[in-house]
Amino acid sequence: MKLKDLDIIITAPPAPGWGGRYWILVKLTTDDGITGWGECYAASVGPDAMRAVIADVFQRHMEGESPENIEKMFRRAYSSGFTQRPDLTVMGAFSGLEIACWDILGKARGRPVWALLGGKMNDRIRAYTYLYPLPHHDMTAFWTAPVMAAEAASDCISRGYTAVKFDPAGPYTMRGGHMPGMRDIAQSVAFCKAIREAVSNRADLLFGTHGQFSTAGAIRLGRALEPYDPLWFEEPIPPDAVEEMAKVARAVRIPVATGERLTTRAEFAPVLRSGAATILQPALGRAGGIWECRKIAAMAEAYNAQMAPHLYAGPIEWAANIQLAACIPNLLMAETIETPFHDALIRSSLRVEEGFITPPETPGLGIEVDEELARAHPYTGDGLHLEMQEPPCDYVQGNAFEGGAPAPKD
Repeated sequence: MKLKDLDIIITAPPAPGWGGRYWILVKLTTDDGITGWGECYAASVGPDAMRAVIADVFQRHMEGESPENIEKMFRRAYSSGFTQRPDLTVMGAFSGLEIACWDILGKARGRPVWALLGGKMNDRIRAYTYLYPLPHHDMTAFWTAPVMAAEAASDCISRGYTAVKFDPAGPYTMRGGHMPGMRDIAQSVAFCKAIREAVSNRADLLFGTHGQFSTAGAIRLGRALEPYDPLWFEEPIPPDAVEEMAKVARAVRIPVATGERLTTRAEFAPVLRSGAATILQPALGRAGGIWECRKIAAMAEAYNAQMAPHLYAGPIEWAANIQLAACIPNLLMAETIETPFHDALIRSSLRVEEGFITPPETPGLGIEVDEELARAHPYTGDGLHLEMQEPPCDYVQGNAFEGGAPAPKD
């Protein structure tokens, strides 16, 4: 069995676009006709350029190889061009292709991927979700409205969720970490207060930030949130400053989580060694794929740290996350996004029920991809999957940031 053909589909979820502006799906086919699906997460170059990178990585390092030889193909890609260091774009391409290889291997053996990775540890995966506007909410006002957030949290709890995430703390800017304005701190406290009152002890609060703050700014904000006992303080400063993040972790009584922008165990290892975070959030479509993230989970276990696979993408990466989550002992929870398009793209083959996900018993990733639907929604924009804003923090009028990258409103 050898890898033979590659197909790449760039699909755009309909508005409001939860999960990003587009998803990069890859389809591999072997010389004996077995098909595997993968997803490459959040490329830092445009879709056309990324399509060329994925094709190049496949042709150089994987075409004609047995899909069993995951380690060999990883080392080829990791070493490409005399690097042997994390390269976000190359490893993003490889990650999606690697996921597709595992899908092929599971199908060839008639077993789910988790069965090939040491077997099942977890019969149910605890899920969490971002807070998104309810149908009656004003889409623009929602992101700065604690009362609406509390209503959305109550709705999530009624559907069985035991953890909800929200990010009211201001803009993600290309300028790096900034000191939060007092308006942003007050708004963050108001969100925590309203959501905690709405859910009481029935759910954990996951406070999302995305590298917005300076070290001192993150400590100020984190200490203001401590009375509401969030389960985590996510990526409080830019992810490249590991020792500075460790200072935040030592100064704030909220566990720090990080990892959605990190690539391979080479970038996760310093996080663990420094004590910068005790919750790791790899995105499997970026961090090196399923096998690399299994290694990251094993490293985390040695440091008594937990795993919470990240998802701001499509349902194929989600399926890979669940296969990993099923087989690791140090799982905390897994992110999920529930939209009709996510569900339809995999024909409802993986779902959240009462706040938990049951790992599929079907072969491979355990999903059935609606290829026709994916092709029927091509991406025609010119923005990247996610983007940071250029203007700095507004200390006068305050800041309002819509979650993720909503598609243009019709």
